Amino acid sequence: MNILLWTAQGALALLCLSGGAYKTLKFDELSKQMRAVSHGRWRAIGLLEIACGILLIVPAAVNWMPFLTPLAAAALGLETFALSGLYARHSRKLTAANPLVWSVAMALMAVFVAYGRS
Repeated sequence: MNILLWTAQGALALLCLSGGAYKTLKFDELSKQMRAVSHGRWRAIGLLEIACGILLIVPAAVNWMPFLTPLAAAALGLETFALSGLYARHSRKLTAANPLVWSVAMALMAVFVAYGRS
């Protein structure tokens, strides 16, 4: 079970860091695609994802305040479920390019890590 949790944490951290960097640095493109979220909110969401991506790995790996890992996973789960609701409201086509599919998968992985590490 520990190997499965580490694998999920690693994949989730990579998704968080890449998605957070995209939301932080390319928020102009995102705000053109989805006008429901402002520039500042995209940047805040991106920074939250970057922080959670770091906290998914570092505290558990160095055994320094390991309780931060399930907290980061839970925060990430809440954030991605909220984004999934936003994507469901604004994107109707169910394709692989739809961000709804990826955010739901990311939310389920985050909940799994939060439950497994708590």
